[in-house]
Amino acid sequence: MSDDFLSDLIPGDDTPATTRGSAAFDDDGEETLVTKEGLKKLKEELEHIKNVRRKEVAQRLKEAISYGDLSENSEYEEAKNEQAFIEGRAIELEHKIKSAKIITEKTSTDKKGKDVNIGSTVSVRNVTEDDEMETYTIVGSTEADPFDHKISNESPIGKALLSKVKGDKVKVPTPSGLVEFEILKVA
Repeated sequence: MSDDFLSDLIPGDDTPATTRGSAAFDDDGEETLVTKEGLKKLKEELEHIKNVRRKEVAQRLKEAISYGDLSENSEYEEAKNEQAFIEGRAIELEHKIKSAKIITEKTSTDKKGKDVNIGSTVSVRNVTEDDEMETYTIVGSTEADPFDHKISNESPIGKALLSKVKGDKVKVPTPSGLVEFEILKVA
């Protein structure tokens, strides 16, 4: 097997993923809204892929190739699939980092108080079901994690809360119908 064959299978650490192969990366001009913490996590994940995961997969590919016949080599197929996944993730991360816009909490000059923006922490109560107060942080879609009470500005509740202030009520379309929330606190 030639070294050229291996170099096609195992990309170099410094080769930008966006220039590899025939598929050129198309920049759609969209911004990725992230907090400073979120951008740091994206950069850390990309570095981990470049410095650790690529080397691990390259080693797995070399090992699988050493087994011989590639047509019936499940280890080779699995390693190739993993390589495709991590390279796709690297391209996605590079795009998000390149188009990142750091979001910061903004305060309103409105006499009612702060309005809800990306980066705001909002306490709401579901008026429809008379639920307890829940607190969410409005983040860009990249950082959304409902289990950590971080909701996207693009989600139905995130969209409804944007630009509202303490005391406002918003109606949010859900699969089970409209749900009304009251904003109890904006920080």
